[in-house]
Amino acid sequence: MKIAVLTSGGDAPGMNPAIRAVVRAGLNSGHEVYGVMDGYSGLVEGNFEKMSRKSVSEILQKGGTILGTARMKDFHNKDVRQIAIDNMRKIGIECLVVIGGDGTYRGAQALTEMGFPVIGIPGTIDNDLAGTDFTIGFHTALDTIVEAIDKLRDTASSHQRCSIVETMGRNCGDLAIMAGLSCGAEFIITQEHKLNKNDLIEKLKVHKSEGRRNAIIVITENITNVHELADEITEKSGFACRATVLGYVQRGGSPSAEDRILAGRMGSFAIDLINNQTFGVAIGVMNSKMIYLPFEEVFQMKNESMEELYQLVSKLS
Repeated sequence: MKIAVLTSGGDAPGMNPAIRAVVRAGLNSGHEVYGVMDGYSGLVEGNFEKMSRKSVSEILQKGGTILGTARMKDFHNKDVRQIAIDNMRKIGIECLVVIGGDGTYRGAQALTEMGFPVIGIPGTIDNDLAGTDFTIGFHTALDTIVEAIDKLRDTASSHQRCSIVETMGRNCGDLAIMAGLSCGAEFIITQEHKLNKNDLIEKLKVHKSEGRRNAIIVITENITNVHELADEITEKSGFACRATVLGYVQRGGSPSAEDRILAGRMGSFAIDLINNQTFGVAIGVMNSKMIYLPFEEVFQMKNESMEELYQLVSKLS
């Protein structure tokens, strides 16, 4: 078969190892593999590049994606998707492997509904996709956050300060939860563990009275303005407080060993599914085993992979 692979949406460390796995496993199975440049826009523009083993040499350790990525709102339009399908069929591509997050999956489902064979690989630091315990890029981003918090605690202790650290995650608190637990944060605030300013400030007053030299608050993005929260804590708690928004630094850097292995397993599994003529599905890992589920089922599921850790936060706070 002729297979195409693309990366779409926000980049995530481990996308390159996933591309490498799709290309090498595909070639070893006797397929031709084409890279699509810059996500779904590359499909619409017909921007394809035939891949060889050399094309994916020495990319295992690289962050980002060698294929490039982009967001394309026009892909919601069926006529635009038809152009993409026509471009693939024009050069004989029979199957598409997409690597990305929620928006990428929705584009893949739309192509599936139009009759084109697609397989999805979860690549997003947010870990906000159901049907998998972990997404490619999550553990690398987590390591980046933990390193940053450890450094912030050092300076916070020196200045007797409270530090707020805002993580990415969109509407998912997995990065904040695991980073907060890993660093012993005094407070972890997510959509599941709501912000209660009065309770937070009262507890900080107690910390101050007990002679504690620092406090760490880890919070998921899209909950509150962390700089305004820091000002309010400074005014009312007795702690000087500063907010740090880690931002896109969480997406960068060389993928961790865990993300490299996960990406390799998922990319290779995608080729296994293609060899078995299984399409319209998203790949996942559950209890360390590779699984796959139809796209529509993934969208209907709730991501419960971190349920135990959410309960642990309450026990340890």
